[in-house]
Amino acid sequence: MKTTELRQKDVAGLETEVKALQKAHFGLRMQKATQQLNNNATLGDTRRAIARAKTILAEKQRAASAAK
Repeated sequence: MKTTELRQKDVAGLETEVKALQKAHFGLRMQKATQQLNNNATLGDTRRAIARAKTILAEKQRAASAAK
């Protein structure tokens, strides 16, 4: 998911996205462990997507706490 799409989501939507990405990453790790994963690059892609979503989530949470 692109950064612009993530920035349009609210905090709850971002938390849901992070959980979904973490679940997908876990599935990929299990595929790698059982040697069923064809493309190892997808592991790095999902890890970066998780980091991207967490970064935007932290920015939104910081902005919300600063506005109080």
